Amino acid sequence: MSENIDRTADTSDNTPSDSRRFFTVPVVALIALSFALGTSEFIMVGILPNIAHDLDVSLTTVGNLVSIFAGVYAVCTPIGAALSARFPRFTIYMVLIGVFFVGNLLCALAFNYWVLLGARVVIALVSGTLVSISMTFADDVTAPRNRTRFVAWVFSGFSIASIVGVPLGTAIAGSLGWRMAFHAINVMIVALMVVMILKLPRTSRQVRVGFFSQFLLFFDPRILAGLVCVICGAAASYVFYTYLTPILIQFGGIPKSLVGLGLIVFGVACLISNLTSGKLAARGKIEQPLAKCLPIYLVQALCLALLTLAFRFSGATLVMVVVLGFFMYLQNSPSQILFLDVAATSRPGSMNLAASLNSMSFNIGIAVGAAVGGLVTDGLGMWWLGPFGAVFALLAAGTCVFLGAVGARKRAVSA
Repeated sequence: MSENIDRTADTSDNTPSDSRRFFTVPVVALIALSFALGTSEFIMVGILPNIAHDLDVSLTTVGNLVSIFAGVYAVCTPIGAALSARFPRFTIYMVLIGVFFVGNLLCALAFNYWVLLGARVVIALVSGTLVSISMTFADDVTAPRNRTRFVAWVFSGFSIASIVGVPLGTAIAGSLGWRMAFHAINVMIVALMVVMILKLPRTSRQVRVGFFSQFLLFFDPRILAGLVCVICGAAASYVFYTYLTPILIQFGGIPKSLVGLGLIVFGVACLISNLTSGKLAARGKIEQPLAKCLPIYLVQALCLALLTLAFRFSGATLVMVVVLGFFMYLQNSPSQILFLDVAATSRPGSMNLAASLNSMSFNIGIAVGAAVGGLVTDGLGMWWLGPFGAVFALLAAGTCVFLGAVGARKRAVSA
């Protein structure tokens, strides 16, 4: 199959290779978009009671919006990313941001549950694709030496959203109503669109390749191993994270009035995790950074296994929860580099799809971890959440061994 690469002129004055600064306007704008996406996704947790009361539906019914969002996000992200590769990058990026804006506006204006459900589905349809396209700007907005740092900071936008965006949005909802929380996100989106129109590069690296041909990327064993690592790693964390609030109250001894502070501390640990992952991603090429995460998964498994013992002491519980927060996102940047590098070297027409795989697999891991956590809590009690999470961490560790072996074999063949 012939592939024709169309490179349009870059109308931006951005020349990342000559820039000595990392936090340029385009980089900050892309990180800020992740912050807005994360705030829009996570804010539901903080304003569920407000919405349930206003729309006269049960808390459980509104809570279903969270799981529906994650399901739509996971399924549609790779499809949207594959479709987006057929259009000029800047154009499709701005169109998708516009769709995201419309979805948030519908959230703010929703007059019943079904309109709100439809609005959340609209947002979920485009959020993952927007993250994947953001990743493809790395080579155009920052120097090559800062590529892994850029990936880490884009992911960190979501952590910052959990630390700052969600508490702020919850406060706005409490004082001005939950609809104003979505309006605040919309104001940010409009401002970001203006900045991006002025500053984002227009460089387009379209590769004329069939829609289904892009999915041949999944036949590479390194991609499959990376997907399993992310799914199991995310599931290991979300087995217990789904029940973090009751864990903090029941085992950590934190009063309900201070749970918000506990969640902020956990969010800071997650932010440090994301930023540290950028350094981990610089330890080699293609599969090497993720394969070198083997010790990390093993230590995470040990900490999860010890969580049951930590539950006996409130201080130990709080320390262990913060430690597990640090492990939560360490795989993010190494896995993203794996997906992007495999696509760049073997299937350049699948770059957008490759950039979406981390978000897709992480959301699958969230769904799996939350489901297992629910079964464990109902059947055995929260005491057993840690050991079951440890099983997923060990599965991720085993997959790392396989990934390293496959990578070494491919290097030996190509040498």
